[in-house]
Amino acid sequence: MFSYEDYRQIIRIIQESGRAAGYEEALYRDSFVIMRHDVEYSVDRAYALSRVESEMGFVSTWFFQWTNNSYNILSRRSQAMIRDMHERGHRIGLHYALNGLTDMRQVRRQLVKEMRILSDMFEFEITQFSVHRPTAAVLAENIKLPNVLNAYQNDFFSFAPDVTPETKLEVKYMSDANHIWRYGYPDRKTILGNRKVQILTHPFAWSEKGYDNHDNYVALVREKYAEMIESIDGECKDFCEYRDEFMGARLI
Repeated sequence: MFSYEDYRQIIRIIQESGRAAGYEEALYRDSFVIMRHDVEYSVDRAYALSRVESEMGFVSTWFFQWTNNSYNILSRRSQAMIRDMHERGHRIGLHYALNGLTDMRQVRRQLVKEMRILSDMFEFEITQFSVHRPTAAVLAENIKLPNVLNAYQNDFFSFAPDVTPETKLEVKYMSDANHIWRYGYPDRKTILGNRKVQILTHPFAWSEKGYDNHDNYVALVREKYAEMIESIDGECKDFCEYRDEFMGARLI
């Protein structure tokens, strides 16, 4: 369910619908299907999934975290991947982590500041954001800022407390959080049967093989371990004598 071929099938259905849209386009449409990605843990996995989309002539919206312990979007390597995605037509936004903030005025100020920083660093405008693990209070706040689009504003997302599969909402929202499709699976019936659709994926969950949740974490940890070894080896001349020892270590 989380292989690249599974993902290609979802994209084929969206393309069949003729309603694929980014947030800017969806704002002025009566019907749309938005594909969005919140990037956790791995820029590499996001980049790989974006290549799958590009091979199909499809573009979507990718939200990257600024404050993240697992990746650094301002490293030279990450910036190169994200710039390449942008040049291929993908939309890049901020995946904003609240980091304990509850005052909505402070949240708004921090959003503007972080988008401005990223715009300066990437040298293209960041004008869209999604909130990482949004609280009910943040969703109910329906944050709207001048010249900025919020993935959870009421044009693209219908907030209701205690949502069940039977709850009727203007926008059909589906998410693969925790390796589980919540609020429905984006199959042909669901995508074509709803006028407004927003689909959220987390790229770290997707791979060529389509691992289950446990094996996906094993593969991800191994990838990050190898990335750390490569990083140290590229910086420290004396590490070369230990490299093979570390690369041969059994992790899990």
